Amino acid sequence: PLLSVTMTRTLCLSFLLLLLLSLSCPARAEPRRTTSSQRRAARAPAAKVRLAGNFAREPHEGRVEVLHNNTWGTVCDDEVDIKMADVVCRELGFQGGITWAHSAKYGEGEGPIWMDNVRCDGSEKSLKDCKHNGWGVNDCKHSEDLGVVCTAERRLDQTASRGHTTAARPNGSPAPQWQGLVASRMHPGYGYYGNGHPHEIPRIQRHYQGQSKVQIEEVRLRPILMATKKKSLITEGVVEVKHAGRWRQVCDLGWSLNSSRVVCGMLGFPEATKHNVKTYKKIWDTKVADPSTRLSVMSKKKGFWVEKVHCLGTENTLSECLAQLSIPRSPVPCKNGRHAVVKCVPGPQFARISSGRPQAPYPVVPVRLKAGPRLGEGRVEVLQDGKWGTIVDHMWERTAASVVCRELGFGTAKDALHGAFMGQGTGPIHMNSVQCMGSERSILDCYFQEVQPWTFKHSQDASVRCNIPKTGIENTVRLAGGRVPSEGRVEVLIEVGGRKRWGSVCSENWGINEAMVVCRQLGLGFAASAHQETWYWSGDPNAADVILSGTHCVGTELSIQQCRRNNHVHCPRGGGTKAAGATCSDTAPDLVLDAQLVQETAYLEDRPLHLLTCANEENCLSSSAARMNWPYGHRRLLRFSSRIMNMGRSDFRPKASRESWTWHQCHRHYHSIEVFTHYDLLTLNGTRVAEGHKASFCLEDTYCPDGLQKRFSCYNMGDQGISVGCWDTYRHDIDCQWIDVTDVRPGDYIFQVEINPSMDMAESDFMNNVMRCRCKYDGHRAYMYGCHAG
Repeated sequence: PLLSVTMTRTLCLSFLLLLLLSLSCPARAEPRRTTSSQRRAARAPAAKVRLAGNFAREPHEGRVEVLHNNTWGTVCDDEVDIKMADVVCRELGFQGGITWAHSAKYGEGEGPIWMDNVRCDGSEKSLKDCKHNGWGVNDCKHSEDLGVVCTAERRLDQTASRGHTTAARPNGSPAPQWQGLVASRMHPGYGYYGNGHPHEIPRIQRHYQGQSKVQIEEVRLRPILMATKKKSLITEGVVEVKHAGRWRQVCDLGWSLNSSRVVCGMLGFPEATKHNVKTYKKIWDTKVADPSTRLSVMSKKKGFWVEKVHCLGTENTLSECLAQLSIPRSPVPCKNGRHAVVKCVPGPQFARISSGRPQAPYPVVPVRLKAGPRLGEGRVEVLQDGKWGTIVDHMWERTAASVVCRELGFGTAKDALHGAFMGQGTGPIHMNSVQCMGSERSILDCYFQEVQPWTFKHSQDASVRCNIPKTGIENTVRLAGGRVPSEGRVEVLIEVGGRKRWGSVCSENWGINEAMVVCRQLGLGFAASAHQETWYWSGDPNAADVILSGTHCVGTELSIQQCRRNNHVHCPRGGGTKAAGATCSDTAPDLVLDAQLVQETAYLEDRPLHLLTCANEENCLSSSAARMNWPYGHRRLLRFSSRIMNMGRSDFRPKASRESWTWHQCHRHYHSIEVFTHYDLLTLNGTRVAEGHKASFCLEDTYCPDGLQKRFSCYNMGDQGISVGCWDTYRHDIDCQWIDVTDVRPGDYIFQVEINPSMDMAESDFMNNVMRCRCKYDGHRAYMYGCHAG
């Protein structure tokens, strides 16, 4: 009995202690539920607002959440505009709103969706003062939760916000991903997410591209103004989008310059600008007022419209933006609105396309595309510390690729390609883990990690395909008579005597550069070969006359018509069977010399004349050798090894077929290319003081890495070439692998090697065919240093 009394007392004391603790502790439990009569008696509590998110974000952006009935809930993104974002941001203590984000960009919230169809006029003190369907009345899911982005600057009259946020940015500037959209200029502190702070990784994963409610397939501009209709390059007009195979108009309610920027990007233009609103309003009002016009009839049909398109401006395509086919419970489509109009700014290289003047230069920027088969395609290379280098494809995606494309004067990116898709680069690798917001002016403003030497291989080089504008230049040239569309006699459309007509091209001086321009103009890739005879292809009889001669292209022109040419046609060879032709290919080889091996293997040799008889026959000695008393005496030779790699995407083959190779009796071998490399010794100002050349007596796969199969060998009149990824090595101890420096005085020189010097064989990049070294010669020894390709 005594034991039970003690236990009872203990239990009573424990219960009292728990009761006291629960009364004294702060209220962390669920809010007390009030009865309906109590709720009616009490005044409705003031709605509170906060910004939330399911992942790292800036303090002045996030999912909008409101407190009603002591429960936090979300807001639906239907019928929202910038006025509502302004009200929310001011209530939170910020100066205003920059933009709003739809489709749960900051993650899906939990609990009730308190507000839907929120309409603010912008003067409200609090979100609760705006009109909406009623608390909890909605037809939404959490996938439609609304987010806002506020200015980082606080309101001067209010240092602390009522909602749940933290302090503003110390420098009071907008977050970097919005700066391009807000100010459309580069802020001095813009790069603070860049390499200056390697530990501060940006929170880029925040903006998940929400799936649009309308899957937009294509976009186009329909010019309305007479001035824009006449131009071959359409940069301005009414936006039309293709949805479910049908072209529709876009309502301009909610449309902004950000949405225009996305449209322009899809059409191949880097930026958008404001159009003349008054002019377009006048045309719209006139046509809608007239019941006989198609616009007047169609504008009343819901199927004619896409409504409420809203973009942040960083999207790659309109399908990543929010859009609706029609607004629920709205009897009239696009009420009080008009069709959206967009005006794009073309890249500088396209600015003169319709003027007939010579092509404008490409933008001078620290990024370039190399080895791409078509315009706006290629391996991405950036300029840092005076050297061009590549980007590792780790985390490489379309947003970063679009920043590159826009910087180069193109639109957004169609593809961000991995695994050296456009061939491997050479030299340094500058950037890894590149992450962009999409609003940066340059790829160098994005976050990236610096690459330590030798940590990555060029097999991971990143590439892009950009959207380019429709210029129509592909319709002014054609290949006629070929067995396949990618080959044939070149026929051009140019103005002759005041009218445009088709004709053929004189094949004198017609080379690989000219053929490259034609193939790129047609969108058929690289030129595999340039033909100076085309008797095997019958052209169009109406285009038999030669109307273009003296054609000379640099190789960067957009069209053959932009290349230099004779003012008056002069073609002694005549046209017809001797007219110019081209064969195009999607891939091409790319030869690069191993600069390091040249530097390591160079040495001087005094070689007796009696051992140089064959070399003399092949013109591998200086002209002064002919005046010597053969076979007595010697020549001083600067010898070295050269190793040439094919880093392109197709095999390198000699131009001449096997039947036309030249037999050299002295060395007892065939030459498949008479001059395959030039070797030169130059003064520091570029004057040649000594030279050599190497005939290609044998193009073969000396070494193939990574288990690649050797396919070309010189034995027994074997097939010649260099396979993709393989090396062809010319050792220092073979004939002609030298420069004859017998007559050269001691001093500082530049040593230069050029592969495929006359560009007889096609390559995807001729710019990396030259290798240069500094060479110090003291009369006894030669010292090579600073060797580099390109």
